[in-house]
Amino acid sequence: MTLPRPMAVSLLGALLLGGLAQTAHADDEFSREQLEVMAGGCASCHGTDGRLSGPVPAIAGRPQAVLESRLLAFKRDEIPDTTVMNRITRGFSDEELSALAGHFATIDAP
Repeated sequence: MTLPRPMAVSLLGALLLGGLAQTAHADDEFSREQLEVMAGGCASCHGTDGRLSGPVPAIAGRPQAVLESRLLAFKRDEIPDTTVMNRITRGFSDEELSALAGHFATIDAP
């Protein structure tokens, strides 16, 4: 059976959009391994598992909403006198930053 051209184009468009929606949903979830790789860069300043205390704040155990809000504010240049966090956060999607916030929120504070 051959579909009329307009119907075939509509069907193809719906299938493509549906596939994109599924891909976007899949990207919202990260494996533990993916989170560990993403969080690895944080260790150089915040310490292993975000527990370093000193001039750079420990981020382990802080509420996810606080961490996420702060990371997004860095990304949007809403925090003055930032050293590198504004540049670092631009390398991550908002979803990745949210996942990182959730990751560090689940680690026991120092």
